[in-house]
Amino acid sequence: MDLTVKTLEGKDAGKVSLSDAIFGLEPREDIIARVVRWQLAKRQQGTHKAKGRAEIARTGAKMYKQKGTGRARHHSARAPQFRGGGKAHGPVVRSHAHDLPKKIRALGLRHALSAKLRAEEIIVLDDLVANEAKTKALAGAFASLGLTNALIIGGAEIESNFKLAAQNIPNVDVLPVQGINVYDILRRGKLVLSKAAVEALEERFK
Repeated sequence: MDLTVKTLEGKDAGKVSLSDAIFGLEPREDIIARVVRWQLAKRQQGTHKAKGRAEIARTGAKMYKQKGTGRARHHSARAPQFRGGGKAHGPVVRSHAHDLPKKIRALGLRHALSAKLRAEEIIVLDDLVANEAKTKALAGAFASLGLTNALIIGGAEIESNFKLAAQNIPNVDVLPVQGINVYDILRRGKLVLSKAAVEALEERFK
């Protein structure tokens, strides 16, 4: 499929052909959902922790004698049923990450890109270069292109002025092409690719 290439000023800069093997698939929600779940599980901190009865700083002595009180038989006050006791089966520090085959991860990215193209939410820019590191000027250029909520993917490196100017614009994320991922593609409205990013993606999935 051919898309019109735009400049930051909103002018036409020719056409670019997008590979059907990457951008022309029938999007499958199940594959995309698996990749998103894998991403979010991998970045979850897992630092939640509750103390078990073995970790409570409290005497381990028997609370009262076994017989003759008429009360239930108890031993340590660190048992879970008592106020101040340890938590039974509480959360522990652990990793939430799980495995996902590389082929599924790659397929999920292609399906996410295809879904964006099908929704007509992909814009290809000629180059991501700002003359000066001024947020106001870049925000005005984005407004003229209709970019209020967007993920912008550049080449192997993002030009320094553009990166500095874009980092204070709300709801706009800028990543090099190595950082492109399914979750960020879906959480933003528009997907903006530089010509260098399109070439790198086609080389990656060739």
